[in-house]
Amino acid sequence: MSRERWDAVDRYIGDMLVGHDEALERALISSAEAGLPAIAVSPPQGKMLHLLARIHGAKSILELGTLGGYSTIWLARALEPEGHLVTLEVEPSYARLATGNLERAGVADRVEQRVGPALASMRSLLDEGAGPFDLIFIDADKPTTPDYFELALELSRPGGVILTDNVVRDGEIADPASEDPRVVGMRRLHELIAVETARGHVSATTIQTVGSKGYDGFTLALVLAG
Repeated sequence: MSRERWDAVDRYIGDMLVGHDEALERALISSAEAGLPAIAVSPPQGKMLHLLARIHGAKSILELGTLGGYSTIWLARALEPEGHLVTLEVEPSYARLATGNLERAGVADRVEQRVGPALASMRSLLDEGAGPFDLIFIDADKPTTPDYFELALELSRPGGVILTDNVVRDGEIADPASEDPRVVGMRRLHELIAVETARGHVSATTIQTVGSKGYDGFTLALVLAG
């Protein structure tokens, strides 16, 4: 099946089930105009994040990788009343752009932005006694993802959910000979999760996806114990 067909299906799903939203569409347009990499989740994926957060009744969300704020808007809109979202971004210019997009979407009052390396920001959250978070979305640099996951476990509550994006890497995750640091990072992530599963700390699975973002996938982990 061709990439063109995947794109067509995503457009169909977007038109039929996601719909058009000026604030979300403007977030994508402003990101493209500012030269940000086109790596935000797709509209169907954004809606999936939104629905997962709503199903979970999330009151506290941590996001790693704000970019232009597209996924942040989806997640912030899913929060329970009085809910709070913390989003981490290493690039100051991206964070500034996201601020405007969050304000236009009317969710800036429930979002706290932190700028700097995500590992340092996560450690600061732990030091501050922040959380525990109901849902953590990891969508930052891929080689460091296993380290993010370890800290995410510390910042989660039993029953919390950790969702990690871009884990399949065009299927390369199944290739032990790959030297791509992003693939190596995702293989390390799965090895880590396998250990935590054996310890009874999490229950997880990975789902392959195709669409406008190509062939990839996400890992969903339910935190069972601290």
